[in-house]
Amino acid sequence: MIKKLVLVFIAAFAIHSYGQEGTASPYSFYGIGSLKFKGTVENRSMGGLSIYNDSIHINLRNPASYAGKNMAAFNNETRPVKFTVGGSYSSISLKSDSGSDNTSSSTFDYLALSIPMGKFGFGFGLLPYTSVGYKLESLNTEGRTENKFRGEGGLNRVFFGLGYQIMDGLSIGVDAQYNFGNIQNSTVEFLYDADGTQLEFQSRENNRSDLSGLSFNLGLSYKKMITENLELSSGITYTPESNLVSKNLRSFSAIRTNTDTGQEFVDFNSIVEADLEALGLLETDLILPSRFSVGAGIGKPRKWFVGAEYTFQKISDFSNELYTSTSTPTIYEDASTVSLGGFFIPQYNSYNSYFKRIVYRAGVRYEETGLNIDNESINEFGISFGVGLPVGNFLSNANLGFEVGKRGTTNNALIEEDFVNFRISLSLNDRWFQKRKYD
Repeated sequence: MIKKLVLVFIAAFAIHSYGQEGTASPYSFYGIGSLKFKGTVENRSMGGLSIYNDSIHINLRNPASYAGKNMAAFNNETRPVKFTVGGSYSSISLKSDSGSDNTSSSTFDYLALSIPMGKFGFGFGLLPYTSVGYKLESLNTEGRTENKFRGEGGLNRVFFGLGYQIMDGLSIGVDAQYNFGNIQNSTVEFLYDADGTQLEFQSRENNRSDLSGLSFNLGLSYKKMITENLELSSGITYTPESNLVSKNLRSFSAIRTNTDTGQEFVDFNSIVEADLEALGLLETDLILPSRFSVGAGIGKPRKWFVGAEYTFQKISDFSNELYTSTSTPTIYEDASTVSLGGFFIPQYNSYNSYFKRIVYRAGVRYEETGLNIDNESINEFGISFGVGLPVGNFLSNANLGFEVGKRGTTNNALIEEDFVNFRISLSLNDRWFQKRKYD
């Protein structure tokens, strides 16, 4: 048990140390960044499906998964304690009407633990929820740099959840989530003389927002054998609208820029702090929109599964004065995602073939992100594949995922992203609670 915990935390530290920026998408410029968490590696390898639950994986999208049926291998007395940690690497090709570029990012994605307690189940963990990471520039009519935009940070989430098994196959659950983090961004305005020569000093605006607040996620999971070999699995989750408090700082300064390297040097005597209190922007409220998902699928237990899920999010309710963009017409629409996917296991209990015990996963998803820029809706499409590799001798596994897809469009001078995502996670299981057989 201790060795497995140590392994989980070493893996989490290694992933976190490898890459601090959770995204390199230009679309993280808007709102509070790109949505980072969309499920575990197992979920995302099946197109994002979160409706399937079992005894050896944690489903972080539905808190009802913390409860469930005891395992026959444990004499129907309990379920395993489950640990999971995951990270990812993304390679992105950026394309617009005027050029193209490549970028990448790597990040820690989640760390969680689920503990059985009779008909109850308890879960807690940490995950990055949104991520900001961009470096952009705009050109004036003469083709010279007019503005440079940089941003980093994001919203993190610590959650504590409780699930309860109402009856065999039916469970409910709730997550209490504490959201925290900060977003930092800067805008540099470049000025030129009459001959088009860049002036020695430029003006830079710096912003920082520290975010915090509570939110909740409710879930229901239902499983039932509908024939001798076929099992129905379904799930519903609902996240009510919640508020975050944003404490904001803004300053202005004069800078000099090295035209060869782009490095910026601040004239500290020129720094001026903005009076956000007079503008009513020192502390603002930010709305996290409500979210609803429903899905169902069928399969043969420990053999195969296929399902579909629909998710709706009220992104049109997002609002915060500090994040209102005036440079490009931007509005927020209601968002939705359709996911299709499943898995196949040749023979889960094979003793003579390791490959027959591997879980093979695949899926596809289409997402309307809710972001509309210059009358163009930003949509996303992805095809995913993955495997679950048995490790150790206690139902533990390493999960590998791969996804290719596209986000955005080149219409109206926007940017299209072609991305390739690689994901890895460890799902480790142990038995903590066992009834004594002898006095």
